Amino acid sequence: MSIEDNKKKHGKTLYADAWSSIRRDKLSMASLVVIVFFMLTALYGTCIYWRYNIIDAESPQMLKPLKVVVEKVLMADRVKGQVAPYQRQDLDNRYMSPSVSHVMGTDSLGRDVFQRLVQGSRIAFQVGVITSLIAIPIAVLLGCIAGYFGGWVDDVIVWLYSTFACMPTLLFIISISMVIGKGLTGVYIGIGFTTWVHLCRLIRGEVMKRKDQTYVRAAQVLGYSHARIIFRHILPNIMHIIIINFSLRFPSAIQTEVILSFLGIGAQSEPSWGLMINSARFRLWYGVWWELTFTTLAILAIVLAFNLLGDALRDALDPRLREVER
Repeated sequence: MSIEDNKKKHGKTLYADAWSSIRRDKLSMASLVVIVFFMLTALYGTCIYWRYNIIDAESPQMLKPLKVVVEKVLMADRVKGQVAPYQRQDLDNRYMSPSVSHVMGTDSLGRDVFQRLVQGSRIAFQVGVITSLIAIPIAVLLGCIAGYFGGWVDDVIVWLYSTFACMPTLLFIISISMVIGKGLTGVYIGIGFTTWVHLCRLIRGEVMKRKDQTYVRAAQVLGYSHARIIFRHILPNIMHIIIINFSLRFPSAIQTEVILSFLGIGAQSEPSWGLMINSARFRLWYGVWWELTFTTLAILAIVLAFNLLGDALRDALDPRLREVER
């Protein structure tokens, strides 16, 4: 059944009906609130990052005097064997437990844990969005081509994604990251080019089922091009699969980035949640619990929220489940 048929039969579109179903579910709405909160936090962190790392970096006339002063201070302190005044002030704030001035405490260098969590959420959402922009178009394009044309084209694409599926995903991502170089670029490419297989299989199966339906046959009789039939008639009716897959693969990409950063392969000079856990675990035995605790809770909250919302979207958007309920 196409989206238009569903609207005629039930009085509203599939997505409007799905939104009504999610709004009635308190757990789904709570998950959505958590996701929106982290998304706003990531946007705030992005604004801060651009303000101090991009805009200021493009204004050398503003930074040159400060840079000269800092270099002179550092050189003088190296000679005297002392710590610079601004560094000494930061070091005095080390290992501060949660308080009014630092709601989540400070780490071993006197840095505010909350601000680092904000920047970590920025990196997490960057990884989720950028890897999705790489993986989803590959999966949709190959899945649509394989399911629609069949024959030897289908055989080649099935062989391709079967080959990718046989490879250990994490090791493959690590290999790509090591070849490209440590940093987030390798993480983006590694995750993006290794996580498209599952969605490609789903898209291929759905296109194979829908290409023989009446509205597709009618479009073929009218002489529409294959591209128009695929992207204007078939793809809008399987968009719910892409939405569900995005909501479920997003937390998986975040977890993978955390693991890679924990291993020292992902983010290098930015406060990734993986780096925060890696540095905080050594200080847990000394009673410094807040950095590891708040970072772990942040990861748990965002991953759990996406998984719960993904399950709710699957129940609300899957036509087979909707037919059973009716």
